[in-house]
Amino acid sequence: MVQKDLTTARRRMVEQQIAARGVRSGPLLEAMLKVPREAFLPKHLHEFAYEDAALPIAQQQTISQPYIVAFMTEALNLKGGEKVLEIGAGSGYAAAILAEIAGRVYTVERIESLARKAQSRLKELGYSNVEVLHGDGTRGWPEHAPYDAIIVAAGGPAVPQSLKDQLAIGGRLVIPVGRDQRSQELVRVTRLSVDEYQSEDIADVRFVPLIGEQGWQVSGEAQVPSRRDYASSDITNAIADACEPFVGIETADLEPLMQRIGNSRVVLIGEASHGTSEFYTMRARITQALIEKGGFDFVAIEGDWPDAARIDHYVRHFEYPPSEWTAFARFPQWMWRNEETRQFVDWLREHNSQLGTDRRVAFRGLDLYSLYSSVREVLKYLDEVDPPTAEVARLRYGCLTPWEADPAMYGRAALTGRYRSCEPQVVQMLKELSQKRMAYAEHDGERFLDAMQNARLVANAEHYYRTMYYGSRSSWNLRDQYMFETLKILLASKGPQSRAIVWAHNSHIGDATVTEMSARGEFNIGQLCREEFGDQAYSIGFGTHTGTVAAASDWDGPMDIKDVVPSHESSYERLFHDTRLPRLLLPLRRHATEDITSIMSKPRLERAIGVIYRPDTELASHYFQAVLARQFDEYIWFDETSAVRSFETAELEGVPDTYPFGL
Repeated sequence: MVQKDLTTARRRMVEQQIAARGVRSGPLLEAMLKVPREAFLPKHLHEFAYEDAALPIAQQQTISQPYIVAFMTEALNLKGGEKVLEIGAGSGYAAAILAEIAGRVYTVERIESLARKAQSRLKELGYSNVEVLHGDGTRGWPEHAPYDAIIVAAGGPAVPQSLKDQLAIGGRLVIPVGRDQRSQELVRVTRLSVDEYQSEDIADVRFVPLIGEQGWQVSGEAQVPSRRDYASSDITNAIADACEPFVGIETADLEPLMQRIGNSRVVLIGEASHGTSEFYTMRARITQALIEKGGFDFVAIEGDWPDAARIDHYVRHFEYPPSEWTAFARFPQWMWRNEETRQFVDWLREHNSQLGTDRRVAFRGLDLYSLYSSVREVLKYLDEVDPPTAEVARLRYGCLTPWEADPAMYGRAALTGRYRSCEPQVVQMLKELSQKRMAYAEHDGERFLDAMQNARLVANAEHYYRTMYYGSRSSWNLRDQYMFETLKILLASKGPQSRAIVWAHNSHIGDATVTEMSARGEFNIGQLCREEFGDQAYSIGFGTHTGTVAAASDWDGPMDIKDVVPSHESSYERLFHDTRLPRLLLPLRRHATEDITSIMSKPRLERAIGVIYRPDTELASHYFQAVLARQFDEYIWFDETSAVRSFETAELEGVPDTYPFGL
């Protein structure tokens, strides 16, 4: 990429990735515009310099995501001319940003080769106000203390006392802290007096470990076991002996799986990515078998209620012709608008056509992104059954009207106080609908359920778009809690003997308590179902080693067919790959052999690919720690997989093209 293009990309990065996400410091934005990020990257990564992502440099380290650099720097509240200490020089990029604002910057890097390169690069770029030290960053740089600000670019188990001691009174220290090496809370510490400090949590983050005397020990640097710890023939033989291999999806013998599922009330079937054909096809095959055995009332997907309702009308009420598919028109369209899903939907329609109306299997959506589609559905319903209330609803929902093109902008405006929150209006509307439950239900119980669910979605989505600016933990939990509550409402509407099949990503349906999600304070549908239904909840996870996947590089970006990087040598996926079995089912938890329980109870890495896939930062972006034996009841393995077959359709007019932040 030529220099002019890089300069344009840098300005676009500052405008779209940093300023648009709430960073307001003028000096900081100017600094981000001045510093050439490509100068701190290997040449083969120059074209990705202004992507919204962390990128690898050397020694298994990364250059931080530009937004995170800006976010942390702004938290220091620099005015200009300060003395700043940085821990974790890395490539030197963040030090250059600091040097554009501060009077003097001292930066410490524990890896000698990185320290030398950073010092040379900063000197070449003319940053004479930066000094680089090779040493233990947890001990700081006492010779130049006290510092007006200290920033730490690695996650420690606690705030090192030496850094607190070197902070000037009134100074700010920003550092990622967490007991888990792969997830932390970004903390800002302000020194109020000689012995008094004030601490505040800022956001959930993930950084490389802070290694040193007052951080993680050097032995902890390799936070995952080496491959030799578990890639022995004994272990792969144990998996091969306990599993159920199969040749193809259509010919796989599912009867043993059906027996293990038994009378479970809720069966949660996952996917390790949102764009893999084999996961979708096998999930559909299992679902068909469950439905044919009888007793399941609906399939509930990680998709929006109004879109799923349109499919439901097709499969149960036959209101739309088979060729029409205008649902799921927002990003990421390919997640549900693909041939694999359409084949199942057509099968479900045919299956239902042979049944009476009250026995047909429904197709429902659990998610809450369709804020404005749901508003329209509520108004449409009220116009028919209660026109006066419809007018009141229009007035109340009108609070949200200015943000229809971008609901995420509403969240930022409400939280910063520049726009009043719409929470009272949408919650009151939900309450009034609920109070009129009996009167409306007389018209049509199922139509009322649909209207109520859309009203719930509006109230929860309004909360979600505000909450996501507090941090990923809060918004993740709100979303999964909402999906779980929707699932319970659907079950209750069908009576105490009702049964459900849930389709969602592995990260939603596996038990979060045995993954690093729990260390971040996150929970998910799988955990909530296990707590609510006990052994009556059965979860099935998926995995793959390599192949292709349909995914985007950025939110709202185009779909690409990407190559899946071969699984990490310290992951569960590599364990299954080492068996040399191309496809298999493996019982876990209640039905596992003693050997499998032992092998799969050791925490290891597990891969998760959402609608975004960034192979260049795969370890940091797409792996998390888990205990497979307790996460799922069953695991299905495909050694090599292929992308879903998406299809093109004209998008719905007037529907916002947004699907923000999440798997």
